[in-house]
Amino acid sequence: MPELTRRYVVMTMAAAAPFDHADRDAPFVLKPWKDPAALAALKAYRNHCYAELARDLDEWIRAIEAGPVGRGDVGQRNEAHLASVGPARARPAARGAGRVTVKGRPKARAKAQTKRRRGPARSSKRTKRRR
Repeated sequence: MPELTRRYVVMTMAAAAPFDHADRDAPFVLKPWKDPAALAALKAYRNHCYAELARDLDEWIRAIEAGPVGRGDVGQRNEAHLASVGPARARPAARGAGRVTVKGRPKARAKAQTKRRRGPARSSKRTKRRR
């Protein structure tokens, strides 16, 4: 697995501390061997990353699925939750997704009603001159 490498050393802290949402370098640790929600997140990540990393993640996912089931505390709670909500469904595409013109601007939406003319139609200056 040349793309999937170890980059961090993660240690258990002596006491729990709040997660800093503003820290851009803070790792968020998921344990897909122990948590079905983490495995689902890993699959979603695999589906949205570049091809070489996706192949490595797919190999890891197959190893996890073929291995023994062992749940941690959070994994047990997530497993019960996933069982109660049923299988995950794909999110619907955002409104207007894929509606892009050649220049990269979104296409204008059709209005429900057409504009109504107010008053009689005006003639142009050219029309008046020809009379």
